[in-house]
Amino acid sequence: MPKRRLFVGKILVAAAITLVFAALGVSAVQNGNKFKARLAPAPPLAPLQRTAVAGIGSATATLSGKKVSVEGTFENLASSATEANLCLGLAAGARGECLFKLMISPGASGTLNGTAELSTEQVEALRKGRFYIQIQSQGAPTGHLLGWLLAEK
Repeated sequence: MPKRRLFVGKILVAAAITLVFAALGVSAVQNGNKFKARLAPAPPLAPLQRTAVAGIGSATATLSGKKVSVEGTFENLASSATEANLCLGLAAGARGECLFKLMISPGASGTLNGTAELSTEQVEALRKGRFYIQIQSQGAPTGHLLGWLLAEK
């Protein structure tokens, strides 16, 4: 009989460990470590911008500690993409300063990606929806596509 109790005890311990790891996996997603952005044409900053902006895109970001990793795609820009940035808005929905350069494939369609090490304050700003991605192009150097990074639900 003692061998049977030992075997049942090991099964119960293994099940408990599995449940703990499963709970940790679920809580990591629930803690808001994944973000999404829909990239859409930005309103022009220059009052007489003559180049039309068009296109669409999407991006995701994953926060691991203080490191954020971003990747996304865009297509159908009115002019060739020249750079992409991860920017910190003054408030959610209000443009601010571009802090981190992202890698971008030049052209009217392509990909973007990059990583950045954030400060504690910047991590909180990301969680509050203050970070956005901005793609500049030849025809819209102050911003062609914008997308705010919002926590996945």
